[in-house]
Amino acid sequence: MRAIPTLKISISGVRGVVGESLSPTLLTRFAQAFGTYAGTGPIVMGRDTRTSGEMVRQAVVAGLISSGCRVVDLDVCPVPTVQLLVRRLRARGGIAITASHNPAEWNALKFINSAGLFLAAAQARQLLDIYHQGEYVKVTGTEMRSVEPSTGALDLHIDAIMDALGPLPNTRKLRVVVDSCNGAGSIVAPRLLNQLGAEVIPINVTPDGLFPRGAEPIAENLGALCRAVVEHGADIGFAQDMDADRLAVVSERGIAIGEEYTLVLAARYVLAKEPGPIVANLSTTHVLDSVAANFGCPIHRSKIGEANVTEEMQRHRAVIGGEGNGGVIYPRINFARDSLVAMALILHLLAETDGTVTDVLSDLPASFMIKEKVGCRSDKIGKVLKAVREKYAEWPIDTRDGLKVTVPEGWFLVRGSNTEPIIRLVAESQTDESARRMIGELQIVVRECLGH
Repeated sequence: MRAIPTLKISISGVRGVVGESLSPTLLTRFAQAFGTYAGTGPIVMGRDTRTSGEMVRQAVVAGLISSGCRVVDLDVCPVPTVQLLVRRLRARGGIAITASHNPAEWNALKFINSAGLFLAAAQARQLLDIYHQGEYVKVTGTEMRSVEPSTGALDLHIDAIMDALGPLPNTRKLRVVVDSCNGAGSIVAPRLLNQLGAEVIPINVTPDGLFPRGAEPIAENLGALCRAVVEHGADIGFAQDMDADRLAVVSERGIAIGEEYTLVLAARYVLAKEPGPIVANLSTTHVLDSVAANFGCPIHRSKIGEANVTEEMQRHRAVIGGEGNGGVIYPRINFARDSLVAMALILHLLAETDGTVTDVLSDLPASFMIKEKVGCRSDKIGKVLKAVREKYAEWPIDTRDGLKVTVPEGWFLVRGSNTEPIIRLVAESQTDESARRMIGELQIVVRECLGH
């Protein structure tokens, strides 16, 4: 059996294992391709704290400068900060150096257009065409620009949030534990929470790139945060991933409530203030539909991926949107998945309702969601989807992104990942038993196809 490849080149960018498949040469060529695609002018660049980040940064700088770009280097900062600065500086685009939730040995490039959004599918294909053709713009030494360091990006990001939402009301002092996974949010998250007026207990906020836990902010990785919330009698716990675009929540009881509810809580606050359309991807909890219905607001579903969500948000002029992986997009502040914005919205919700996280959740319908993944080469995904479609042909199927099947007890989704060599399985039902049964049946189908 062939090994699963560790290099992933897709419309979501390029990512791989450093020292194995993600080489300095490949990184420089991708940066040259992006510089050719974006054109001469400022390109904003930022990175997370991974130990490979400096190597990747230098390779990217070489590619951008050689193609005539002016590089504005934000150094270590969240991905949404890069996106915000692209818009504020009216740059030609941006590159975020981060492998997000992937393990420490991975790194990646995420490409951002001049609107501060990740490249849409057509834009990404154009970039990939330039890369594969290898016909890059090349300037002479006298035309090359020096790198421009920028030190005020984090302050600008905090100011944007404070200007839009203001400090928390003085009804009570909220105590917050924040776990930044020693990633890009390590410096800015505690600063924002202090400015909001919360009492902050930070953990894992040393920006050295050493992973103190699994980078993905899922329940199984949040044991230390759950214990800290209980130990300190905190009102809430927040967990970020390495690039600080996703946020997970831990209740005052020290229970990780699931990253699906980050968008649910943020949307509840926003829709009460500003009713309007909401957009979420196909794999996001249907509890969000209930929240939208309570405020008489329409909800629209998009394909998975931030670029797809933002495209639908623009089409429907949504007031809020995002993804069930903890990604909240609030265009009034930042048209990007932004964990800092999500923190501020959820804290304002708690402050204004004067309740606990558990109180807020008790008003929502029961829901159980199971998420699994199975290692799979990209050339096997079609075979798996065909088998699933044949097995569940009697039920309504949405084929926009993998297969989403609606069955009497709930729904499930099967799709190949754009960022990892895996197939993702998601199921949601009103009972834990039925959600697990759906996942179990799907796993059997997938493994039979793959010969496991």
